[in-house]
Amino acid sequence: MFTIGLTGGIGSGKSTVAKMFADAGFPVVDADQVARDNMAPGSPVLAEVARVFGEDLIGAGGELDRAELARRAFASEEQTRKLNEITHPAIRRESDRRFAQLEQRGVKAAVYDMPLLVELGLNEEMDLTVVVDVAAEERVRRLVEHRGLDEGDARNRIARQAGDEERRARADIVIDNNGSLEELRARVEGVVDKIEKML
Repeated sequence: MFTIGLTGGIGSGKSTVAKMFADAGFPVVDADQVARDNMAPGSPVLAEVARVFGEDLIGAGGELDRAELARRAFASEEQTRKLNEITHPAIRRESDRRFAQLEQRGVKAAVYDMPLLVELGLNEEMDLTVVVDVAAEERVRRLVEHRGLDEGDARNRIARQAGDEERRARADIVIDNNGSLEELRARVEGVVDKIEKML
């Protein structure tokens, strides 16, 4: 099965691109969704996160306060590393399982929507690496205006990820998303055409 690694900095529009790939017929394994599933109430991953970052992160119904965890986990490099050491192995196992299921169903190509694809070196395991690229200041603006983050939190999260230049250097294809949604859709359609010729 042909694997397409899809990544981009927070606020780059990567999730929008992933949906466009899915609409074009490429199933998507979404690492963020896997992470959420892994932290369902009562899960061992959630229990370990609460042990390390505070039992008060768990609400009365057993659900995780994601916003507060993000504030604590992105406060420093050490805190980010602690969270990653808990969550990354579990995300990897479940993602591998989902890809294996797709392969068993005879899927020819699938997308791995993974924010930390480059940071974890997973781009080396993909047949093709696609990076969604947006200027950092535009990403800060989108995070503040569309996701409701305060500017300091937005900049903190961006700082905890690989730099734009590093991501671009690891990319087979870079999709510029500094423009309109229509421009983005046209660029993704062009990438889909290229991939279909590779299969």
